[in-house]
Amino acid sequence: MELKLRAVVVAMAMVLLMVAASTTKAADQSLCKMTQEGLAACKPCIAMVKPEEKPSEACCAALKQADLPCLCSYKNSDLLPYLGIDPKQAMQLPAKCNIAPPQPC
Repeated sequence: MELKLRAVVVAMAMVLLMVAASTTKAADQSLCKMTQEGLAACKPCIAMVKPEEKPSEACCAALKQADLPCLCSYKNSDLLPYLGIDPKQAMQLPAKCNIAPPQPC
C-alpha cells in the first residue's frame, strides 16, 4: 500500500514539474489566436463568481484578433467551469466588445 502511495506522489511531482517547465514559455502559447495575456485580460469578464460587466480594452483588442469560430468550439467544454469560466458570460463577450459573433456559434 505504501509503495502505491509513493508511486502516486512521484507521478504527481513529475506532472507538476512538467507543468512548471511548460509555463516558462506561456507567453509564446496561444489558444485560438489569443495569447495568454489576452485570455488573462478577458478572465474578469467571464468569471463564474462576480464577473465584471464591461470588458477591458485589452480584452476586446485580444478578442478582435482571436479565431472566434475556434473559441466557439469550446463553449460546451466541461473544462471551462473547472477553470472558473462561465460559458454564458464568455458567449456574451463579443457583443460587449462590439464584435459580431460567428454564425453559427
